[in-house]
Amino acid sequence: MAVAAAVVGTVALGTGVGVWASSGGGAGQGSGRATVADTGSPANPSPTRSYPMSRAPQTIPAVRSHTPARGPGWQPRKSDRVVIGDASLADEGRLIAGELGMTYAGQKNDTKAGDVRLALAGGGNQESYTMNVHGGRVDITGPGQAGVFYGTRTLKQEVHGGGTAPEGVVRDEPAKPVRGFMLDIARKPYSESWIEDRIRELGDLKFNELGLHFSDDQAFRIESSSHPEIVSADHLTKAQVRRIVDLADSRHITVVPELDSPGHLGAVLAAHPDLQLRNRNGVVTKGAIDISKPGSAKLVDDLLNEYAGLFTGDQWHMGGDEYTALMASDPQTAYPQLAAAARAKFGANGNVADLTTGWLNDRAATVRAHGKTLRAWNDGFYRSATAVQPAGDLQVAYWTGKEIGARQPEEYLSAGRKLINYNDEFLYYVLGQPQTFVYPTGQRIYEQWTPRVVRGTTAVPARYDGQILGGTFAVWGDFPNAQTPDQVAAGIRMPLRATVQKLWDPRTPALSWTQFKALANRLG
Repeated sequence: MAVAAAVVGTVALGTGVGVWASSGGGAGQGSGRATVADTGSPANPSPTRSYPMSRAPQTIPAVRSHTPARGPGWQPRKSDRVVIGDASLADEGRLIAGELGMTYAGQKNDTKAGDVRLALAGGGNQESYTMNVHGGRVDITGPGQAGVFYGTRTLKQEVHGGGTAPEGVVRDEPAKPVRGFMLDIARKPYSESWIEDRIRELGDLKFNELGLHFSDDQAFRIESSSHPEIVSADHLTKAQVRRIVDLADSRHITVVPELDSPGHLGAVLAAHPDLQLRNRNGVVTKGAIDISKPGSAKLVDDLLNEYAGLFTGDQWHMGGDEYTALMASDPQTAYPQLAAAARAKFGANGNVADLTTGWLNDRAATVRAHGKTLRAWNDGFYRSATAVQPAGDLQVAYWTGKEIGARQPEEYLSAGRKLINYNDEFLYYVLGQPQTFVYPTGQRIYEQWTPRVVRGTTAVPARYDGQILGGTFAVWGDFPNAQTPDQVAAGIRMPLRATVQKLWDPRTPALSWTQFKALANRLG
């Protein structure tokens, strides 16, 4: 559809591509960015009506709106400056200056041709920003540092993808506050450099969470001073974790640790066999800790307290899934010590599910004391618990509808809980493709998934959209040798881009999958 050349307005975008009228009134495809080569004009001249109307930036994720204007746009030159209006933006300023080959000039009040100026201004969503390309300069403002950083990511993609930032004003903000990537480093170790490469990739795509599942039956992957006996030979030192966290902070990414319990503790229990859960016949239950023993709580709380200071973000994943005792047909009979502990704590009607829920609540209290916001897997919320309910502030990390006694997402949402979408039919990249898992494709996410598609392929009612905080794409290492780290990075490349597009903008993308993939390849 053509847009009259005389009309200049704010246009909402479903993708980073728009079609704008040229000075001759026609509509066309492509970037439409006027450059020195296009016009024969000197660099950064004043806009005139001899320029065609600008076209929207082409970025991943797409910007939410762009007001077109006539002008040459902006290109970086080595002599141009990046300046900041607030000292807190120094990291953002240095980063984008280095990426675009410009000079970082620090905090300045003067204005020069070619400047990129970063400033804090306005209110509202701290991840929102405005970018104004006009008069041979770029101004990026936002109410918070995160928003200004995202503005620099848009500018970086514009320049790398097309050479020129188009004239006009971008106003942009994410639809969802949680845009995550989770990595299972317990089953498959990844190097510090590999994780840092992913952080840089995630930051450029405007993701804001990195989950680290660092403990499971196979290994415990982070150095521990409180319990060094549990740490696997191949692990990250605390110094490495601090560097990872620092790099993530610089990209406005919160690292979300997960120390799963009371299941998935096999590596920890290998050094503490006295705390292993045994059934009534004395047979060890793999990976499960005996929550009837006081030493179990002390061991896990030691670790939670130790790592709370290492991970400086305000988020924590409690796990809570797949406790094997509750998979028995009759947990009370199969595990009499748990049943007895439940009755002692919750009265005659207390059951093993109550005891397990109480365990999760107690561990949540340990972490909550450190000022963290908490989440747990949906199958850690036990329907059969009657004497005690999961803590009200626990957010639901909904990953599957396949567990015993599975509940629909609406049950959690109708109870008022907030939910993060980890839908295992779209967002689970499970190495080796065990059971019914297949490697997710970017195309399927792009064309069929939205944050409201929490379980299976059906969306929850729109009235719950505000309780769905966002989504997380997860890599699990069930068969760790099925792919090399480089193969994992390649395999998740397009799924990550499709996922963040759907988390940033709720509208149906205007680009076809083929166009979106071509854009991703052009942006690098």
